[in-house]
Amino acid sequence: MGSKASKMLDLLDNPFFEIATVDFGIQFSAFIVSAFLKTEKFYDITGSLTYIVLAHLCTKWVPERSMRQTIQSGMILTWAVRLGTFLFIRVLKSGKDRRFDKVRGNPKLFFVYWTMQGVWIYITLLPSLLLLSRPDFAPLTNRDYLGFSLWILGFTIEVVADFQKSVFTNMPENKGKFINTGLWSISRHPNYLGEILLWFGLYFSSSSTFKGKEILCVLCPIFDMFLITRFSGIPPLEKYGLQKWGRDPQYIEYVKKTSSLIPYLW
Repeated sequence: MGSKASKMLDLLDNPFFEIATVDFGIQFSAFIVSAFLKTEKFYDITGSLTYIVLAHLCTKWVPERSMRQTIQSGMILTWAVRLGTFLFIRVLKSGKDRRFDKVRGNPKLFFVYWTMQGVWIYITLLPSLLLLSRPDFAPLTNRDYLGFSLWILGFTIEVVADFQKSVFTNMPENKGKFINTGLWSISRHPNYLGEILLWFGLYFSSSSTFKGKEILCVLCPIFDMFLITRFSGIPPLEKYGLQKWGRDPQYIEYVKKTSSLIPYLW
């Protein structure tokens, strides 16, 4: 009996158990409010806030951060604030997110979406959590600089792509049209390319401190890439594009000549 109680106490004192508890606690609390109001407007902003809260929570175990940890947490904060604000403003302007058209009135399915967001956040953030939740005394290495560079590249691509699309869609003469200019002329989903790159960057900078099997956390950005390219990101947008512009010769030509993700790679 004492052994079981000891194991339970060890579990409760485990940083990653506490982080998971906070993660899903935020998602389920926001779900209750959103389900009651039948709105998805808080979904993306809640996700972004969760990233910030979990990264900051790690200061509980490491109050004094190394240069690597300071940069890492700064990159997470910058990305989360920028993307969360962008998506929240967008959904307020449009009034809804079409991903939730068949979901917001179905509490059980809506709950699944919120649960999946919690899982997604925990998995994508795990490499950074390993770095931020324990003391770090290792000097910066070339792997860190590679990670920082990938994050800067990915973040820049994502910001520029989102800005270009916002400008395009806000022009009255482009109402109902698809964007094929700027970064969107060389990739049909440059914003997702940026997203994938920056999470791989965060993995590389985190992995400078990894030991043994922790290196397998590379599966985290791979999981993120898989979801984006095969499940919740690109596939529904491609389907929507074909439904809306599938009979437009210009759109068909655009799809044929433009890479889905990586420029100039078909």
